[in-house]
Amino acid sequence: MSKQFSEACERNKYPILTHLKSHFRTARRVLEIGSGTGQHAAHFATHLPHLVWHTSDMPNNHLSIRTYVREKALTNLVEPIEFTVGIDAWPLGDVDAVFTANTTHIMQPEEAKLMMESVQAALPVDGVFCQYGPMKIKGEFSGDSDREFDRQIRAQGFGGIRDLEQLVEWANGLRLEHVISMPANNFLLVWKK
Repeated sequence: MSKQFSEACERNKYPILTHLKSHFRTARRVLEIGSGTGQHAAHFATHLPHLVWHTSDMPNNHLSIRTYVREKALTNLVEPIEFTVGIDAWPLGDVDAVFTANTTHIMQPEEAKLMMESVQAALPVDGVFCQYGPMKIKGEFSGDSDREFDRQIRAQGFGGIRDLEQLVEWANGLRLEHVISMPANNFLLVWKK
């Protein structure tokens, strides 16, 4: 089946959108890093018609993303660009906002660092980066469920939940303006260049 569905995306799309409406209110062109199923892109582009939402991901996720894009048939929702952090060059110029959800803990540390540096380099002054997912604060997990989740994903070969302070260090040139607590022990980080 080409169209994939994520229960987590379905649950978190409304809380995330509430904040994107504010932080992306003046954005014109957004790059989403790791569009996954395509659910977030379809939902956000529908409710943020003032901006153009560019999807991107590894090629194996493109079929599902394309399905959501074509079903919505929105003029402000763009089919996926091939982009894997650490493999592909930055895929798109002239973006004034970047969004990513549930990618940072999947990436290896050097990939997460490269993503932070690449976003900083690509955004113009006053550009905004919204980063959603689980985070550690001062080395501490938000709860036992995050600690167990981190153990599970590391056992599968993923990089693990990153520490907020480490992201701040890697994001040299981006200012962390908001750390917003979200449902299920997640955070929305709002960075500005």
